[in-house]
Amino acid sequence: MANPILPLWEYIPDGEPRQFGDRVYIYGSHDRFGASDFCDYKLKVWSASVHDLSRWICHGHCFHTRPDTDHPASVTHTGRELYAPDVVEKDGKYYLYTYILGSKGCVSVSDRPEGPFTLLSTYEYAPEDAGDDGIFNDAGVLVDDDGRVYCYYGFEHSYMNELDGTSMYQVLPGSLRRHLIDDSESVPEEQRFFEASSPRKIGDTYYLIYSPRKGSRLAYATSDSPAGPFRYRGYIIDNGADYPGGNNHGSLCQIAGQWYIFYHRMTNNTITSRRACAERVAILPDGTIPPVEMTSLGFAESLSPYEITKAEIACVLTGGCFVTEKSLFCRIVTEIGDGSVIGYKYFDFGEDAATETMELAVRICGTGCRGRLHIMIDAPDPAQGGTEIGTLETGLGDGECRTRVKAVTGRHSLYFRAELIKPENDWMAEFFRGRSICGMEEFVFLK
Repeated sequence: MANPILPLWEYIPDGEPRQFGDRVYIYGSHDRFGASDFCDYKLKVWSASVHDLSRWICHGHCFHTRPDTDHPASVTHTGRELYAPDVVEKDGKYYLYTYILGSKGCVSVSDRPEGPFTLLSTYEYAPEDAGDDGIFNDAGVLVDDDGRVYCYYGFEHSYMNELDGTSMYQVLPGSLRRHLIDDSESVPEEQRFFEASSPRKIGDTYYLIYSPRKGSRLAYATSDSPAGPFRYRGYIIDNGADYPGGNNHGSLCQIAGQWYIFYHRMTNNTITSRRACAERVAILPDGTIPPVEMTSLGFAESLSPYEITKAEIACVLTGGCFVTEKSLFCRIVTEIGDGSVIGYKYFDFGEDAATETMELAVRICGTGCRGRLHIMIDAPDPAQGGTEIGTLETGLGDGECRTRVKAVTGRHSLYFRAELIKPENDWMAEFFRGRSICGMEEFVFLK
């Protein structure tokens, strides 16, 4: 399954990946396409077998703050939006921790990892024992090897409480820890805590994955104690590198021996309508995690150029272009203008060098402008080490455009660099300046 990893019509950000048994579950918020606000009033659960990460199953709605046609509300104390949940297992039960906007958070339980979850209680605590005004923003939970339970949370400042391991919602008196990650003015903003707490224990080391105050990254800090303090070690991924960025939220999960970082990307030229993605990462012997680039791969090791590729899985979008949804069945890269770049990492073209050329077919959404796409491998520009293998004239209207390009072998990144073909007439050239050349829906290479 390529990035985004869920069906392309689904908008699940803030994903917490958890493996229970032989399945991987994603617990996240639920965005709506085209909405002006983050999140929805319901939570959904998706899962896949660890043996086949290309087939994700939707288990439906597992929790609601408002009733709908099929479900009553799961809570009575609020009807606000549901943000960034987490689920942990303890003693054969599965506990859902929900952050509800501007409201007291709560804990729910189920006999199954997919839910549905039944409310146990809101958090119980003495006022002096809870940070973040008792909301427990973006709560992430760790059940340690000894059975003790820790809840990490916060907005702009990081907090931790130990929870009673029997009730799973009562805060132990005196357990509050503040400023787990140094957020003093002397610390660079790209290191200081903002939100999106997600704890993991790897070996004997405690990791806290979080969103820093500056940028669109997921950073991480480590400690030898669940109570911290945690030391900043670096960042793992940046969803705004050569892409329309925004906030970021996700975590680590080891699946069949391979570590992944789960995160989300933006669509529709907004910071909402976010979709779940994943990248392979390595955890080195010293505990560090080298930063990884955004790719189109997801769980795949490479993509096939000889199968139809949806344009929307691009991992590079520069020059003003972005992914948008035309319908439930069709999303395109739109607003492709002069100098825009649409990039994909990585395709395996194979080792067959028997032919010198191959055909490229691209489904274009026209805008009435004449344009040209420069087909590049390895980089979007020759000055950056890229090689042009051909060009494609996009035409004025919708339809399929074809061209012959140089045949290549091996594994390469692929880029489309757009160029506006300007009319020779000066006043017409000025009229077309800044216009969108086309949109792109899908493409395939043919031999």
